[in-house]
Amino acid sequence: QVQLVESGGGLVQAGGSLRLSCAASGSIFRVNAMGWFRQAPGKQRELVAEITRGGSTDYNDSMKGRFTISRDNAKNTVYLEMNSLKPEDTAVYYCHALLSNNVHYWGQGTQVTVSS
Repeated sequence: QVQLVESGGGLVQAGGSLRLSCAASGSIFRVNAMGWFRQAPGKQRELVAEITRGGSTDYNDSMKGRFTISRDNAKNTVYLEMNSLKPEDTAVYYCHALLSNNVHYWGQGTQVTVSS
């Protein structure tokens, strides 16, 4: 079992920045990768960014260059730094963890709203 607790969402103006955090607890040793997905109203959930245990990263092309994912292994925490935010970035952002046995865990989600 892995528990994921997100924080850092909120309301920001277009062009602004936010940093999301996701703290993991439980069977951390089984986590192979962590990342962020988002889901806007009426749209499917999509990958934002992912980082592996070894530090390799993967980004959604539409967010590459504006968003940065990082992790602090000592704190079992993953961060998503979001810059140059646009109204179309408005969504619920979910922390995700993939375990070594291919089991997926999700956080409760945190709302990010970007006003124009």
